[in-house]
Amino acid sequence: MSCAIFYFSSTGNSLSVAKKLAALLGGAELIAIKNTILNNQISLAIYDKVGIVFPVYAWGPPNIVAEFASKLKNGEGKYIFAVVTYGGMPSATLSIFDKMLKKISLKLACGFGIAMPGNYIPLYGAISQSKQEKMFAKADKKIEKIATYIKSGKKGFIQKGSALTNWFFSGIIYKGSIKAFAKSDSKFWVDQNCTKCGICAKVCPVKNIVLVDGKPTWQGNCQACMACLQWCPTKSIQQGKNTAKRKRYHHPQAKLEDFYV
Repeated sequence: MSCAIFYFSSTGNSLSVAKKLAALLGGAELIAIKNTILNNQISLAIYDKVGIVFPVYAWGPPNIVAEFASKLKNGEGKYIFAVVTYGGMPSATLSIFDKMLKKISLKLACGFGIAMPGNYIPLYGAISQSKQEKMFAKADKKIEKIATYIKSGKKGFIQKGSALTNWFFSGIIYKGSIKAFAKSDSKFWVDQNCTKCGICAKVCPVKNIVLVDGKPTWQGNCQACMACLQWCPTKSIQQGKNTAKRKRYHHPQAKLEDFYV
């Protein structure tokens, strides 16, 4: 039985989950969503099971994941599962994603959330290594349970928060903020430590960074994924006034090359 896992990841959490889940499912094919997004259609015809792994942004799916979902075809009758990684809570992210799929006559068989260290540095810095390790250990155990559920072919479980948190966070806040993410790059800036290495442009999943005289300029199509800021080797990319003092984060098993476009 063939299985593919499509994933979106900027600092490694979702990539780590996708890799471990793929191994537990017998070597599922791993496909980066950023490498498919230019396609007008993305066919699922050759797969029996299809997984989508992505982070929660503002209590909902990232824009790039919504665009990806809209391009899926030949998925009717497939066993489709989703796993989201989150720093706070998933709220109704999976339910929102299920509605996106239903618009193109697809449906989630199941959906799960996994708590991981957050990377949204405009609000907070990286947590301590000891806390990260505890989260990773819990995540590994949950990934094993998820893999068992998927291999059994069970359907029906879609993780979500309470009705109140779903309404407020995934309803009001997500709907009010997700469209504004594209222009959020207006708050990025680069300090005097920039070495003009160009890594920021290489890791941007939507090629939203153009180098001018070797330094990054953002083009108004941001995903707010923080890849450029978190992977900058000199910590010279900032957003707003407070990020310079905050500790950067990427998953300890992630490699920079994993995110090159």
